[in-house]
Amino acid sequence: MPRFSTSTALAGAATALLLVTGAPLAGAAVGDTAEPHVVTYDASQAQEFQAAIDEATATWNSQVTNVKFEKATDGQADLTVLADDGWPRAQTDSLGSGTVWMGREAVNEGHHIPRIATHEIGHILGLPDNRTGVCEDLMSGASAGTDCANDLPNEAEKAEVEQNFAEGTEIAPQLFTEAPATR
Repeated sequence: MPRFSTSTALAGAATALLLVTGAPLAGAAVGDTAEPHVVTYDASQAQEFQAAIDEATATWNSQVTNVKFEKATDGQADLTVLADDGWPRAQTDSLGSGTVWMGREAVNEGHHIPRIATHEIGHILGLPDNRTGVCEDLMSGASAGTDCANDLPNEAEKAEVEQNFAEGTEIAPQLFTEAPATR
C-alpha cells in the first residue's frame, strides 16, 4: 500500500478545497495556491457606464480568487467595454478576453445597471446565459425582470468561474445578447 506524507496530504486537501470553494485550506503553505489570472480591462469608451464597470469588476474580484480584474494601463486590454444604444451584449474571444457593450436599451427599460455590467462580464469569465427568471441567478439576466437588483453571482456561478480559471477552460468565441426573444 502506498504511503503518503502529511505534506502531500495537506497539499492535496488544499488543492481540492480551492477547486470546490475558491478558498485555500487553513494552514496550507503559501505555495499551494496559484496566483490569480489577471484580466485587464478598458472602460474608457463605456461613457456613463464607466463607474458601473469598475463596480462590476470589483464585485467579481471580491467573489472569486482564480481571476482578478485590473484596469489596463498600457492601452492593451483583455476586455474592452463600450456603450451604445442597443441591448447589452458580450462577445467572447477566449476565456477572460472579449468585448462588452453596455446597451442603453435595457437601462431605458428599467434594468439595474450594476447587474447588467456584472452579468455581461460573467460571459467573459465563461458563464453562459441561464434564463431561469430567478433574481438570485446573476446569469438569468433580463429574465429576472426590472425589479431585480442582484448583482452578485450565486455559489454555482462562482464555482464555475473558479473551475474555468483553475483548469484553463477553453471557450469558443461567441456573441451573447440579452435581448428578449419576443418583443
